[in-house]
Amino acid sequence: MSSRVDRTRSPRARRGFTLIELLVTIAIIATLAAIVAPSLFSNVGQARENAAKSQIQILSLALDAYRVDNDVYPTTEQGLEALRSVPLAADAPTNWRGPYLRQIVPADPWGHPYVYVAPGTANPNAYDLYTLGKDGKPGGEGEDADITSWNGPVRQ
Repeated sequence: MSSRVDRTRSPRARRGFTLIELLVTIAIIATLAAIVAPSLFSNVGQARENAAKSQIQILSLALDAYRVDNDVYPTTEQGLEALRSVPLAADAPTNWRGPYLRQIVPADPWGHPYVYVAPGTANPNAYDLYTLGKDGKPGGEGEDADITSWNGPVRQ
């Protein structure tokens, strides 16, 4: 008897999903996206901040290695590029043993160059190395906050 019931059913009866099934599925996906998306996007901002802190630490180590060899840090004019190639600008070092960085000097996670000043305003006996965050302006909070090598505010 069951085989006879199957033969009488129209082939169009179960070809696809009903409109109700599609709407319920879309509603479930939208609800999950609304719950998960904010936490994912906040983690992206935190990851960029952590990347900037790590890059500043790596650049600081390279600057310290430069100082060990040359008794001074690169000047502001020589900049961070002095960690990759022998500086030709003012007061070229006589004992340069680099490169002190294996790769090119990175931009910060927001695409801005790191700010390097030597001697520094916050650190007059060393250097200031920092990024102004996502907005590229001094101050700010969250992703817009300044990240410095001395863990203090930017002084200009």
